Amino acid sequence: MVSVIIAAGGSSSRMEGINKVLAELCGKPVIAHSMLTFQNMEEVGEVIVSAREADIDRITEIASEYGIDKFKGCVCGGETRQQSVINALKQVSKETELIAVHDGARPLADPKYIRQCIKDASVFGGAVLAVPVKDTIKQAEGGFVTDTPVRSRLFITQTPQIFKKKLYFDGVNFAREHELDFTDDCQLAEAVGGKIHITISDYKNIKITTPEDMAVAEVLMKRESVL
Repeated sequence: MVSVIIAAGGSSSRMEGINKVLAELCGKPVIAHSMLTFQNMEEVGEVIVSAREADIDRITEIASEYGIDKFKGCVCGGETRQQSVINALKQVSKETELIAVHDGARPLADPKYIRQCIKDASVFGGAVLAVPVKDTIKQAEGGFVTDTPVRSRLFITQTPQIFKKKLYFDGVNFAREHELDFTDDCQLAEAVGGKIHITISDYKNIKITTPEDMAVAEVLMKRESVL
């Protein structure tokens, strides 16, 4: 069974006052789109949301409104993303084999790629959706270029990021013991020697961060609905 943790506790600081997970996107709140993606996947057994305390009641209502019966509950997030996910981990069922962590503000993840990511995580222990970098990337210091990494080796990671339960919990325990705080869930697994497989995704699996992203997401979603 796959347990999905949806991280929805961000401050939306770049959204010009808009709460991105509760904002309407093609007639539904963004978080509803994210939850429905997993609701409709037979591989998923439960969905747990980690959110700001002020949003918990509304997210619980949304889950009920859209018939998300895999919704196990909404927990209060922590001061960092890592702490927010750890709070949600406490609700994961004992029967869980794989833990998938997904951004609440990523409503366009394609189940086709998620299913492949689940398969890859089952084989390799951990897997992450990602796409090749399109642009040339520069490293810089003090305003000057210091290096140009080989583009063919660079990927933009997305979510969900999926792990065997033991590997993920080992990473969480390691981070706690060493007082580490990571912004990326793969780093938890990497810290204890986990090898994370790259599962190729598509470029429409965007994360809503700014108001412009909402406009792009709406165009992409409308395009998908007519294809």
